[in-house]
This record gives sequence, C-alpha cells and structure tokens, in this order.
Amino acid sequence: MSSKRTAFATLLGIAALALFADPVLAYESTTEELIRSLNTQLLYMAIPITVLVEGILIYTVWKYRNNDEPKPTKENRRLEISWTIATALVLLVVGYASYGVMADPYVSNAKGEFQPSEDAVEVEVVGQKYLWNYNYEGENVSATGTLVLPKGQDVYLNITSTDWLHAFHVPELGLKQDAIPGAHNTIKTKLTEEGTYQLYCAEYCGVGHSKMLGEVEVVSQQEYQDWLDEQQGNSSA
Repeated sequence: MSSKRTAFATLLGIAALALFADPVLAYESTTEELIRSLNTQLLYMAIPITVLVEGILIYTVWKYRNNDEPKPTKENRRLEISWTIATALVLLVVGYASYGVMADPYVSNAKGEFQPSEDAVEVEVVGQKYLWNYNYEGENVSATGTLVLPKGQDVYLNITSTDWLHAFHVPELGLKQDAIPGAHNTIKTKLTEEGTYQLYCAEYCGVGHSKMLGEVEVVSQQEYQDWLDEQQGNSSA
C-alpha cells in the first residue's frame, strides 16, 4: 500500500504545482493570457493522471495476459478510499483554478457588471449580413471592416447585431462573444501586442457567412489618437 500512496501523493503534488507553473510566453491580450494559462495548468494536471492510468492499464494487461482463470478482484477499502480522496482533490484544484479565470472580468463580462473607467476605450461592435461596423463611444467615429484599438488600455466591446445571430471571434486575442439582435454582450480586454489580427463570424449566418471577415488592428496609444483625429477630421469635412 505504501507504493500506491506514494503514487497518489506524487500525482497530487504535480497537480498542485501545476497551478503555479506557467511558461513565459508572449500573449496578445490579457484575455488570451488568462485562458491559455488555465489551459496549460489543466494540461499539466492531465498528463500525470493519463500516464498513471495508462501505466496501470498496460501493467495489468501485461501481467495477466496468460491468465485463463481470472478471479474476482478482492475488496480493498484503503485503495478505494485513497482514489476517491485523490479524485476529489483533483476536482477541487481544477474547480479552483477554473473559477479564478472564469470569474475574471477580462474573461467573463457578458452582462456588463463592470463599468468602463474614464480612460477606457468603449466600442459598439455591430454585426450584420455580412460585415462588421464599429461605433466609438464618445468620439463621433464609426468604421467598417477594420477595428482599430490601442495597446495597453482597457477596451470594452459592446457586441450586438442588426438582423440575426452572429458571433464576434478573434482567436489570436482570445475574444469571442455572440452578437444578438436587440441585446449587447460586453467583452472587456487589454491588448498587449501591436499587430493585425483576423476577425471572424463564428456563427453560421447565411450564404455570405464565410465572407463575414474583418481585422483588429492594435496600435500604440499615440497612433490610436492620431487615427481618431483623422477620422473626426474626415467626418467634419
């Protein structure tokens, strides 16, 4: 029994350490960082569990491969209690890690519980067959196709639709939210890397669905302000 307990203790130790182990990677947004970090932690937990279970399975098959007269397994309460406790602890660790990410406003702000700060950028993203429109709150600026956003600043995207169901999806930034007519679903994020990222509609919306594309262009805060000034100048001309 000591070897079995040692194996379970090792498994739980690895699972606990996985919560604090996160590779140093470059993330394009705070939302992507949270989601990918959670995925990595869960992967680190799943690997030793998989190795342990498959190892036991392979060992058992090999050891009893020539057994022509198998006998019922004897009751072992200590073993049953041990794996029940181990399973419960693993589930608690997974639940704790998942809740910490899913409750973060940069991941879950669908009902808009967290109101934008004064210096945050707020954009209404409107989906329609088969394009994306963007209305910059308080700036008197609207755009189509390319969503320009500043790096290093809180961004609130209020997602809606004018006709039927669409879905705003930027995989590289970890952003995805349904666009529903008559309702606004909010995404909160902070972009950390400049660049251009592909925007898709992730909900089948008709014959032009595959062409309902756009781009998210992340620029410096100065470039963003210059772009706003240019757009405002064009609209007033």
